Amino acid sequence: MRKRPGNGAARPAGDEIGLDALIGHAGYAVRRFQIWIFQDFIRTLAAVDIRPTQYSVMTVIGANPGLTQMAVAKRLGIERARLVHLLNSLERRKLVKRIKSKSDRRSHALHLTAQGEASLDQFKRLAAEHERHVEEKLGKQNRARLLQILADFT
Repeated sequence: MRKRPGNGAARPAGDEIGLDALIGHAGYAVRRFQIWIFQDFIRTLAAVDIRPTQYSVMTVIGANPGLTQMAVAKRLGIERARLVHLLNSLERRKLVKRIKSKSDRRSHALHLTAQGEASLDQFKRLAAEHERHVEEKLGKQNRARLLQILADFT
């Protein structure tokens, strides 16, 4: 127990704090796991300074050269304004380029640059290391089951 500032009453510390009904909530458990996953991903890819959403965007662009910003935003569930900011960041790093569409002047086709393609290969190797960490945490069969369960949401 820790002393509460001001009134001197004790309060539980860290793990001693009861979660009550949260224990049975799937959303709470998934969110806590997501936090762990993101922290491990960020730590594993820290040397290359790539975040989970940036990795997702680059992976989708790499697999589908020429997609529009709207198509990427929709497929990954990213707000359009947030994607524009993210693409600006990737363009400054010379990883992604936007090419004006010939058929629709309001849209851009997205492509990885040569540097972006080489970087994505490196990011994928590091992401595979991160996935090994997830497997170590869950076990091989549980990881496979989790991916099966979550497949309807991808």
